[in-house]
Amino acid sequence: MYFTDRGIEELEKRRGEEEVSFEWLAEQLRTFVDLNPDFEVPVERLATWLARLDDEDEE
Repeated sequence: MYFTDRGIEELEKRRGEEEVSFEWLAEQLRTFVDLNPDFEVPVERLATWLARLDDEDEE
């Protein structure tokens, strides 16, 4: 198990039943980066990865 899995598991446990929009998620990511600028690159990579999940050209 990766260290980050603990945070993912907590997210799933606490909010797993909720439904959110990508608009809401994007706003939360922006707020997180504003408060934690050192995480700008990893958040950008995650957002780009999520945005391109269905791109067949990337495979």
